[in-house]
Amino acid sequence: MSTENLRNQEAIDKIKEMVDKIDVGMMCSFTSGSEYPHAVPMSRQEVDEEGNIWFLFSSESETNRNLQRNNKVSLLYAHVGDYNFLSINGVGEISQDRARIDKYWNKMIGAWFEKGREDPHIRVLKVIPEEAHYWDNKSNKLVTLLKVAASAISGRQMDIGREGKLSV
Repeated sequence: MSTENLRNQEAIDKIKEMVDKIDVGMMCSFTSGSEYPHAVPMSRQEVDEEGNIWFLFSSESETNRNLQRNNKVSLLYAHVGDYNFLSINGVGEISQDRARIDKYWNKMIGAWFEKGREDPHIRVLKVIPEEAHYWDNKSNKLVTLLKVAASAISGRQMDIGREGKLSV
């Protein structure tokens, strides 16, 4: 696997490409009184032009309570079928931005909020990436496995993908 560190717009483009492709990731917030993070699956609403990742969630959630005490978050994305993985550490900013709620509202979100778009518990979460790392396979899982096997048999290193830091 080759290393390809990306910076600035290339890093933002890579984050957007991977998050949009994978969509649902595990969001880890940090609980008080525990050594372990609290992880929940979350579907992104948008990756904006600055690389920030936006979500809608409930003020009644444990994630919200955790973020009130510690705004650090980790996002973990995996597309196992293609061997693509992304890890993002950053800070979360919570708001009740009405324009964003309206922009992101859809039927899927509506299933989570009994009172609809006007539910007083809807919150907007903006995750600002501070560090990120990706593993991006250049082909599908089967081709990767064949390349790994060929490398093992031949003793010759084959290019099976890229990995690197993303600096936004």
